[in-house]
Amino acid sequence: MQMKWRKLAVLLAALALLAAGCGGGEAADDEASAEDSASAEDTAAEEDTAEATEEDTEAAGSEESSGEVVVSGSSTVEPITGLVGEAFAGENPGVTVSVDGPGTGDGFELFCSGETDISDASRPISEEEVAACEEAGIEFVELEVAFDGIAVLTSPDNAEVTCLDFTDMYALVGPESQGFTNWSDANELAAEIGAGNAPYPEVPLNITAPGEESGTYDTFVELVLEGVAEERGQEPVTRPDYQASPNDNVIIEGITGSASSFGWVGFSFAEANLETVKAIEVAGEDGACVAPTTDTIADGSYPLSRLLYIYVSTTSAEEKPEVASFVDYYLSEEGLTAVADAGYVDLPEEQVAETQARWEARETGSAAAEA
Repeated sequence: MQMKWRKLAVLLAALALLAAGCGGGEAADDEASAEDSASAEDTAAEEDTAEATEEDTEAAGSEESSGEVVVSGSSTVEPITGLVGEAFAGENPGVTVSVDGPGTGDGFELFCSGETDISDASRPISEEEVAACEEAGIEFVELEVAFDGIAVLTSPDNAEVTCLDFTDMYALVGPESQGFTNWSDANELAAEIGAGNAPYPEVPLNITAPGEESGTYDTFVELVLEGVAEERGQEPVTRPDYQASPNDNVIIEGITGSASSFGWVGFSFAEANLETVKAIEVAGEDGACVAPTTDTIADGSYPLSRLLYIYVSTTSAEEKPEVASFVDYYLSEEGLTAVADAGYVDLPEEQVAETQARWEARETGSAAAEA
């Protein structure tokens, strides 16, 4: 009897072990299944995150490389900004850079009415233009970008004229020379004011030069005519009776078209056309005649040297990332190669550093106008 109970106990124990083994296998299977499911979910989540990150990156890249930069102003600065714009757009194909050159004055009119992001200028902004910008709520950063000289020109055929000083030019194109049709018509006025290179030849005086909308006109009047005009109680302006144009290429054509022509343009335009025009040397206060070259413009020995500028709207720079990026590129080592490429004179390294610092600090206002 006892033997039977022992056999029954052993049988029950075996059954219990078997049941436990089967139950453990199912639990292990369930656990493995759960782990596989969790792993699959994690993988899917990671893939979703990666896709979202990629989409965000693409969207950010698209935003950075799109938009428009609108520049207008000086026809003298236009070639520099045009080259910078081409290079920048090449690296940022989604950005359109529009550059126009109607003249410094017309450019500031557009800029101070909020129609452009950047204004090219061949002279500092005037007090009246600063006031117009202030009235419209336009703040700006003034940035020096290059040196240029104003070249005084005639035809290579005009062999008798090689050097002029400021009083000579006042006698020929100042406010008291209206109606002079020959160079020699200015001889009497030249003698009266002590011009250094009179008498002049008895040949037609055909003048083609910038008009009042041009920064080159303003600089010429300020540097050449203003001092003599004030001494004589005259308004500092040119005579009105000549062919005026804001387009330097048109001026070059006019000077080329007459054997006894007279006019003035930015140095780079003159240098590019020396086969058809002649640069007249200019005498300073010491009487020394100096030709316009990159060296004489850079060292200031040429009497008609000047700085070139861009003016950047702070609102445009803040609200349009492409404008800030464009100016960053413009002032970079790569961007400033456009200065020499366009035929202008590079700023010294320390002056470039000052310009870059002014831009980085977003220093508003015109230091040049206040000087």
